[in-house]
This record gives sequence, C-alpha cells and structure tokens, in this order.
Amino acid sequence: MPGYRIRLLDDAGAPVKPGEMGDLYIAGPSSAIMYWNNRARTLSTFVGEWTRAGDKYSVDAEGYYTYGGRSDDMLKVGGIFVSPFEVEAALMTHPAVLEAAVVGIADADDLIKPKAFVVLKQGAVPGDALAEALKQHVKDRIAPYKYPRWVEFMDELPKTATGKIQRFKLRGRRPG
Repeated sequence: MPGYRIRLLDDAGAPVKPGEMGDLYIAGPSSAIMYWNNRARTLSTFVGEWTRAGDKYSVDAEGYYTYGGRSDDMLKVGGIFVSPFEVEAALMTHPAVLEAAVVGIADADDLIKPKAFVVLKQGAVPGDALAEALKQHVKDRIAPYKYPRWVEFMDELPKTATGKIQRFKLRGRRPG
C-alpha cells in the first residue's frame, strides 16, 4: 500500500534476518496513536510512528512474507519460534487426523514445548501407538524440534460460535 512501511523485528528490537521469525511493525498515515484509557497496552503496541501488529512473520531473500501466527500464540522452543499453525498443518496431513490444535505447555523443567490436541476421523483408534506415529509424522515433515511432545485425543476442540478454536481453554491443560 502506498504510504505504508513494514518491518520485522526480534524481541530486542533488531531487524530479523531472512527466514527468521519476527514481530510485524507497520507505519503509515492511518495508524492510531494510543488505546483509550489503557496506558500499558499503548506502551506495548505503539513505538514512535510504528504499530506492533501482534503477528509474527518471516521474509525470504526475495522479499516474500510468510505469516507465522499471532504473537501470543507463538511458541519459543529452545530459543527458536515455532508456529502452532505449521505443526497443525503437518498433523492434518496424517490420514487419521480430522482436526488439530497446538499450544505451548511447560514441561517438568518449566520449558515450553508443543502439545497437540487431536480430533480423529471416524474409525481411527486413539492410543499410545497412534500418538507416537503422529509425533514421527510431524518430525518427517518439518524441523524435528517442532514436533508435539504430547498428543491428547479429544472428541472435539473447544470453539467459539464462529468456529474459532479457543486456545486459552487448551493452554490450561497439563501434559499427559
């Protein structure tokens, strides 16, 4: 869009390298300047002329941007950002999976790891063998460190009236 600029920054406010995930910042003539009566949110969203969009993106060497997910949904696993959508997309390619949602859960050492909540297609049988097969399935398709450490089978995922997955309800569930 003419008159608008974008940039991707890491947690320290430095530009990210091509292929790395960063926070999307936008500057342009229609940017807001603050949230009414919400100083804390204003300070975390508006940085000079820039607005932090709340989304994670990467950009390749040719200048093409790829959406990584909402910043508050992203997982930092071993110091590297993991998009739950990427893990979910890998899970969805398994023939037994109908739906999947991935959230970050702290392990016994209080480190964040991906946990998958999976709804199976009719006829698929949940169990430890299938959970292990799903983990391997993800490792075979994306970077192995992104695989879900836990798989929980569910009859349905919690959703809003419009069908959006309510991840906050899944985040409160413990590993296992």
